Amino acid sequence: MPLRIVIVGGVGAGAGAATRARRLDEQAEIILFERSGYVSFANCGLPYYLGNIIADRGKLLVQSPEMFRKRFRIDVRVRHEVTAIDRSGKRVQVSDLNAGTSRWEPYDRLILCPGACPIVPPIEGADATNVFTLRNMEDTDAIYGCLAKQDAHTAAIVGAGFIGLEVADALTRRGIRVQLVERLGQVLAPLDADMTGPIERHLREKGVTPHLGNGLKALTVENGRATHVGLDDGTRIEADMVLLAIGVRPETRLAADTGLALGPRGGIRVDEFLRTSDPDIFAAGDAVEVVHAVTGVPALIPLAGPANKHGRLAGEIAVTGRPRRAARVVGTAIVKVFDLAAGLTGLSVKAAAQAGIETRHCIVQRPNHATYYPGATMMTIKIVYRPADRRLLGVQIVGRDGVDRRLDVAATVLHFGGTIDDLADLDLAYAPQFGSAKDPLNIAAFVAQNQEDGLVRHVDPAEVERLRAEGWQLVDLRTAAEYAGGTIPGAVNIALDELRSSASQIAGDRPVLVFCQVGQRGYVGARILQNLGRTDVVNLAGGYSWYASQKR
Repeated sequence: MPLRIVIVGGVGAGAGAATRARRLDEQAEIILFERSGYVSFANCGLPYYLGNIIADRGKLLVQSPEMFRKRFRIDVRVRHEVTAIDRSGKRVQVSDLNAGTSRWEPYDRLILCPGACPIVPPIEGADATNVFTLRNMEDTDAIYGCLAKQDAHTAAIVGAGFIGLEVADALTRRGIRVQLVERLGQVLAPLDADMTGPIERHLREKGVTPHLGNGLKALTVENGRATHVGLDDGTRIEADMVLLAIGVRPETRLAADTGLALGPRGGIRVDEFLRTSDPDIFAAGDAVEVVHAVTGVPALIPLAGPANKHGRLAGEIAVTGRPRRAARVVGTAIVKVFDLAAGLTGLSVKAAAQAGIETRHCIVQRPNHATYYPGATMMTIKIVYRPADRRLLGVQIVGRDGVDRRLDVAATVLHFGGTIDDLADLDLAYAPQFGSAKDPLNIAAFVAQNQEDGLVRHVDPAEVERLRAEGWQLVDLRTAAEYAGGTIPGAVNIALDELRSSASQIAGDRPVLVFCQVGQRGYVGARILQNLGRTDVVNLAGGYSWYASQKR
């Protein structure tokens, strides 16, 4: 008898599981139940539809139930919710949300792809008609309908993660005044705080007002509509619409109710072949705990890439029984915020600390391609590594162009467990309009190598005030004109090209912090002084421009 494959949930993981299963088994009976009205849509594109960057709503609909039936002979039933699993009887209870009826459906293999749901705080007024979340097409249509009425002039977005920033961009493009509320003291929580200063400044330049370190406390509701958002410090924000973009949690109720094991992070626990604690039930997507490729421990990483790949693999194993291991995940993510891109792959310094991993890091600022070719823009790269074995742990990048390519390269090095030396040795594509002979990633790795090989020591901008208080000498190695345009208080100016002849001006009884604009001249200056016999010299990571960017 042909296998009967039942899949719970569509979109990336579920749809991928269904189509992969069909491609490998033409005889299998495949049924997919999706609670919403849409089985396959581009959820990552929803903010861009709200901002009219994607003008045609139909472009968001990847596949329809009719296409699944016609091309893949897959029975897709939208507006059908699986409410219970009878594991001993190998059947699921399904509610037809349109008809209001319920029935049991048998399965040979069951694949759970329920995804994750937006976090809505238990706060009065969260159910007001103009308070939204953004996770599916229904959410999108509700927000778009509010915008189409043209009576929304102000918006409060609660949560400054990827979705919150994308919607802040979208609404600002539509002429709506956006206030961004974030309980943490930074935007983009997965990044280290020192990498988010340029993003926060860019938001302000574009008219978005961030309220950082100040969370949602209350909603004022009149006639069923929220009118004001109250913050922890007593601030009241007027808002014609409110978006809750606080985060998501895995949809695990169905799995937990049927006795399937959950993992330490609260997601569905699966083995390396995506099997749950029941060998005939598989799971993939945002509801599942994956193994982080760097830490080797379970993690919740609700991203489209892993969900799609693991859904595809779950469909394959369910119909073939072939034991192919699921790839570990490094958590590569990127976001576009107006003219800036920001992203990370692997671990940040703070994530590594939470995992108990000792780290060192370095920060470089480099142009995205050769400066003699028109249009070069600066990017900031932070690489995190383990000093014990020089293993690369993570990379964060903020810039205008070329951020995606460098993150992808770094993710590949992480996937194969590479080191800063591997990153330094990579032979990357070069032409002046695309990069440099020494790519910014190569340069970042060179800096890390120099640090580990004892050629230079770096300090972060956050350490400058402490060093000044301890009596360190600050030497600005830039030109007199650059120095006049702004410097670190207390710094003396000795241009790099005059350093050898003027080194005697630097007192020999106090340690020295040297800096330039982005760090490169500072490194050269540190080496000059060290070669002249100084052993108490450090360079400012990222230079004066990075120091200035940290001033929020």
